[in-house]
Amino acid sequence: MTHQIVVHGEESRVMKRLSLYLSYNDFGGSTIPSEFGKFTNLEHLILNDSNFSGNVPPEISYLSKLVTLDLSLNNILLKVDTFTLKRIVTNLTNLEALSMDLVDMSSVSPVVLMNLSSSLIDLTLSACSLGGNLPADYIFHLPKLEMLFLGENENLTGSLFPKSNRNTSSPLKELFLFETKLSIDFPYLIQNFKYSLEFLYLGSCKILGWNPTLLANLTQISVLDLSSNNFGGEIPWSSLMHLERLISLDLSDNNFTGQLPEISSYNSTQLSFSYDNSSNSLTSGGPLPLELGVLDLSDNLLDGKIPGWLYSLKSLDYLDLSSNQFTGYIEEFQSHSLVSLNLSNNKLHGSLPSSIFQQVILTSLDFSSNSLSGDVGINDFSKLKRLVYLSISKNQLSGEIPSSICNLNSLEYLDLSNNSLTGTVHPCLGNFSTSLSVLNLHMNKLHGTIPLTFANGNSLRNLNLNGNQLGGILPQSLVRCKKMEILDVGNNKINGTFPYWLESLPMLQVLILRSNRFHGSIDVSPKTALPFQTLRIMDLSHNEFSGNLPTKYFKNFLAMMDAHTDQLEYMGEGLYQDSVIVVIKGFFLELEKIQTIFTTIDLSKNNFEGEIPKLIGKLKSLKGLNFSHNKLTGPIPSTLENLSNLEWLDLSWNELIGWTHT
Repeated sequence: MTHQIVVHGEESRVMKRLSLYLSYNDFGGSTIPSEFGKFTNLEHLILNDSNFSGNVPPEISYLSKLVTLDLSLNNILLKVDTFTLKRIVTNLTNLEALSMDLVDMSSVSPVVLMNLSSSLIDLTLSACSLGGNLPADYIFHLPKLEMLFLGENENLTGSLFPKSNRNTSSPLKELFLFETKLSIDFPYLIQNFKYSLEFLYLGSCKILGWNPTLLANLTQISVLDLSSNNFGGEIPWSSLMHLERLISLDLSDNNFTGQLPEISSYNSTQLSFSYDNSSNSLTSGGPLPLELGVLDLSDNLLDGKIPGWLYSLKSLDYLDLSSNQFTGYIEEFQSHSLVSLNLSNNKLHGSLPSSIFQQVILTSLDFSSNSLSGDVGINDFSKLKRLVYLSISKNQLSGEIPSSICNLNSLEYLDLSNNSLTGTVHPCLGNFSTSLSVLNLHMNKLHGTIPLTFANGNSLRNLNLNGNQLGGILPQSLVRCKKMEILDVGNNKINGTFPYWLESLPMLQVLILRSNRFHGSIDVSPKTALPFQTLRIMDLSHNEFSGNLPTKYFKNFLAMMDAHTDQLEYMGEGLYQDSVIVVIKGFFLELEKIQTIFTTIDLSKNNFEGEIPKLIGKLKSLKGLNFSHNKLTGPIPSTLENLSNLEWLDLSWNELIGWTHT
């Protein structure tokens, strides 16, 4: 609901309220009223996440009694310039908390921050396009500063810590500097803030003087993020084991090597302990506290087995060990509070651990790209009511798809592809979750027919059933999938005529019907005004289509007429990266990321006849065109010369007689 603010001048001057909270509203992109500057008794002005836009009014600087100013999270539609920000930080001498996350500060010079109030406790300026040289020497000597958020400002430069030899007296507790270009003096950081720092985020930073042994001095640290810094060697376990308050550790996207240590790697006097109810004995933990809730070691070069102490972390709720080289079996987890578990892209084998199916608050589970085996059908997924993401693709799992998956009403992404699953596609998979966005059953051994149960109002965006043994006809209920972008049913035994009704899907970009038993003519009159206007990849090859080429469709392929290639974008959203298998120059190639500029038409190995239409030359973004192995006649149109982005063209095995002349 959109709201409006009406401020009456005289009433506002005598307003006795000391706080104004308007957060989490929708003001429809309206500007912040300059009349707020008349509320001179205000101590707290909270306008975060309320869909304000335009420029921050300089009249805000009149609020000299202001203690808290929060303008954050207005979707970068809200802007502030150097003049206004300087007036705010100069005049608001009582300010203790200033939050402008996601406020557009691209025109602001960081020099104005030298005027910040000495009363300031919290300063959050994340993801606000702040660039230039940061006056760190001043900021880090603010006597009361406890929280500093400057992350996700990729053009923010400078030396983070003072060049002077004096030590700072700032009681800094929370420091967020990820994804900046600040030069961070690591020894200085540890030396001056080791007794105060509780949250430290240095992911994707420029860290100078890296010395992992210094980590042991962060005695108060609870959250530590050192991701994406190209650190190598072994993980500094001997330092990390001293961080007794640690609840979150992120070392992902580095070059750490070696194995996770077993218990025997440390003296028992240095380890934490837990009580094992099953054996009535004390069980030693590992080099990390038993209270650890978050552990992310993904995208490194770690190998060996996952040690037992890790499975014993009873408070663990987020674990990501993906994209390493771990081997061995997945053991049973003692934690019952897992929310996200990712062990994908390793060398793990064995069956799915039964403890996974007791994780009632689990929202994301990814075991893809391993060597897991066993009958997936014996597992009961029904307790995983909160599951949003489920991927066990690219393994060696067998059995039927368990019907208990149909109880997962919150599921948005289901990927069981590249296994050896058998049986049929359960009818419930068409309508069990209105939020389901991706259903990928590609490369299994499924038979029967595609469910007829796709319901109105569904969210299905990607349906991939390629490489199975499915028969019957393509269900017309798919026309209800108004958000469909990718439909891939290639390499099955589906029959029937061309599903012309798909032309009405307004967002369809990839249509693959390759290697089935479709037949009949495609050259029909469209039923909609702009059929297939968003289509980028069309593969109807290896079928029994006949008649003329679908000229009436070609002239509406608007997405293939846009030859602009200056923006590199990929299909997919959030957690899931779309992929598709295409044939390029006779070779099968899996596009693990689908560029939106990648456009192809493959109608090869059918029974098409007649001439190649001249208007094919309007599809200027085409990368590949294959009309081979048909019965096409007449000349090759010279308009093909207009296809400046074309990388492969195959017109072989037809009855063509040369080129036309313009």
